[in-house]
Amino acid sequence: MKKAYVFPGQGSQFPGMGKDLYENNEAARALFERANEILGFRITDIMFNGTEEELKQTKVTQPAIFLHSVILASTLSDFNPDMVAGHSLGEFSALVANGALSFEDALRLVSARAQAMQKACELQASTMAAVLGLADEIVEKICAETPGIVVAANYNCPGQLVISGEVEAVNKACEALKAAGAKRALLLPVGGAFHSPLMEPARIELSAAIEATPFNTPRCPVYQNVTASAIIDPAEIKNNLLIQLTAPVKWTQSVTQMTADGATHYIEVGPGKVLQGLVKKISPTAEVASA
Repeated sequence: MKKAYVFPGQGSQFPGMGKDLYENNEAARALFERANEILGFRITDIMFNGTEEELKQTKVTQPAIFLHSVILASTLSDFNPDMVAGHSLGEFSALVANGALSFEDALRLVSARAQAMQKACELQASTMAAVLGLADEIVEKICAETPGIVVAANYNCPGQLVISGEVEAVNKACEALKAAGAKRALLLPVGGAFHSPLMEPARIELSAAIEATPFNTPRCPVYQNVTASAIIDPAEIKNNLLIQLTAPVKWTQSVTQMTADGATHYIEVGPGKVLQGLVKKISPTAEVASA
């Protein structure tokens, strides 16, 4: 029996997240306070008492989900993963959990990533849309044929793909996807085109920070979004983290590969249960649970 620990990305946040950890665990409380120092503002106040709207700010959302996931993982007495993976932002949580990155370094990178992505979003009107009920190949083909920038961004599970790009191109692609038989092609309430070429300014901005950060050899493989394969080489991990900003999240492919490599139990560590639902759709025989 092999255990895969999986870590959620943006969209899993909720008001009050992490409060129970802070109140009931001394070691967790110390890590939250350390995070407040590093970030230069009390993110815990927003996490525990803020509104959904306040939590939606990218500079808050990404560090908040990262902190909830990583601090929860640090409190687990039986935490002994055979493999880890994270969805987009969750990859940073996974890399702390498997020892490739320190808590402090990863938090600084997550904060820098969030701000760089926010800036990239403000440079150009862009968006994302969820496409349900079509084969990946059809979605890819329609994106390729649509004028402007629109690409497949998140391969979440069979029949659920997110596209990303310029507003006009995404809207045109959605019309074509519906005409091709998509059950839904629905714009998402996001302020930018994550995992698309429009994130290139963020990739450039983040590259120096990632290059300057020490990465260790992890204690178990990380199945990275970019390759959907088991990686343990620190230089490769670094490079894939950067490419991830402009490349698609291959979540379907990652879970398929982890299952092929022996994963039978998937434990989601962090806010929400989104990944458990996706894992069941990708690998129906897998056992799923929350940490």
